[in-house]
Amino acid sequence: MSASGTLTRSVTSIKSIKPNPSKRLPVLLPCLYPRRTAIMDYLRPRKKEIIDPLDPNFLKRKPPTALSQAPPEPPQQGDLGPSSIFEQEKGPRKSAAAQPRRSVPSMRDPTILAAALDPDPQGRRRWQRRKIIQEVRSRGQLTKEQRIARTERESLCKSQFYKTSIKKLMPLARQIAGKPIEEAIIQMRFSKKRVAADVKKHLEYARDEAIVKRGMGLGVVEVEADAAAKVEESGQDKQWPGMVVEDKKGKRRYVSDTSSIYVDEAWIGRGPYGMDFDFRARGRTNILRPPETSITVRLKEEATRIRLMDEREQKRQRKKVWVPLPDRPVTAQRQYCLW
Repeated sequence: MSASGTLTRSVTSIKSIKPNPSKRLPVLLPCLYPRRTAIMDYLRPRKKEIIDPLDPNFLKRKPPTALSQAPPEPPQQGDLGPSSIFEQEKGPRKSAAAQPRRSVPSMRDPTILAAALDPDPQGRRRWQRRKIIQEVRSRGQLTKEQRIARTERESLCKSQFYKTSIKKLMPLARQIAGKPIEEAIIQMRFSKKRVAADVKKHLEYARDEAIVKRGMGLGVVEVEADAAAKVEESGQDKQWPGMVVEDKKGKRRYVSDTSSIYVDEAWIGRGPYGMDFDFRARGRTNILRPPETSITVRLKEEATRIRLMDEREQKRQRKKVWVPLPDRPVTAQRQYCLW
């Protein structure tokens, strides 16, 4: 394209600009952007359609869109699967004609569930075989640890790492050890230590977890019909009268419920060291290593403390009386020395 043609179009474009009194051009820039080079744009008349939204025919001329169409029907409410465990609690099932559903198998596929329920079948079979051999060798008799694990409950709960030191957290662990869980919470509530608030929250969480997961602290939930009838005929009270229990430290406490929870043990653990900065004069910086510490509590029921008290008492009774000299005849005595 020649330079004369470009200059002619630029001059024509400048002349085509109509003066507008409302808008004034402050400066005529030397750079003029070229317009489209199609010749039909100059020959075709340009008509601008005036759009008036207030015109009653505006909506009629407007093409239909997704908003102007009728709203779709709301989706049907879902339903439970035929193999759901909540199927009995749900109300009457809707008809298939009112709510079309795709075909769902009536039973769960055991091969698919085995991937999560039994990921290592060979290891499970070896474990079962080993346990059966142990039971046959012991002739069905349980060890003391197995009998205690089947009859008594306990819960172990570890806290997160607190920004405190072992020296500051150890006295609180000694303070709550051996106390009932409610009394330990009260001790942490009125303690002046800053970390006592975190220990109180952890004790509350450990108590709730023991109740929900282990079923501790629920008391006598229900009584069998035959046992209740015998108690009513004998005229005795269904409630346990309670007793005074001595812990391993020698302190005596009155226990009214054998299922009440107490803190059997409480210990602390050292965690990772953090990093902090201490900005000093002359642009110097000291690196601080604040410690982190966690606390772990083991919760048990008062029935365990009663059993331990009985075992200590039996051991005390089996102990023989100490005497300075044994009561036996003196033999092999000589009146002269052997050297």
